[in-house]
Amino acid sequence: MSGARRKARRRAVEVLYEAELRNTTVAAVIDRRRAQTEPPINEFTEQLAAAVDERRGRIDELLDEYAIGWTLERMPVVDRNVLRMGAYELLWADDIPDGVAIAEAVAVAKELSTDDSPAFINGLLSRLMENKAELAL
Repeated sequence: MSGARRKARRRAVEVLYEAELRNTTVAAVIDRRRAQTEPPINEFTEQLAAAVDERRGRIDELLDEYAIGWTLERMPVVDRNVLRMGAYELLWADDIPDGVAIAEAVAVAKELSTDDSPAFINGLLSRLMENKAELAL
């Protein structure tokens, strides 16, 4: 997977994170970032953040259901948003192989979160993958 795609995924997580922290919409964050020239926001970042936001209700239900010993509210904000991105790509982005969706989410977690986060994210997304056929509705 190219470095440009990973950077775009990381930026999509940053957009989701910022929207959650500022209690604003993903669309508002994307508009604000478009108005800034540095760093530029690319189309893949915009599409991914918007797609995750569109399915956020369902994604959050699944994360809450499949997270063992954690509620969505207790998860660090960055982990929650990495998981949202990973779950979206795993369950609804047909052009992204399952293993790539999980590996990319884990890689973004390594860049943005704690030492414990990659294993937690890998485990939770793997549980979603095992049940993908019935979840991706």
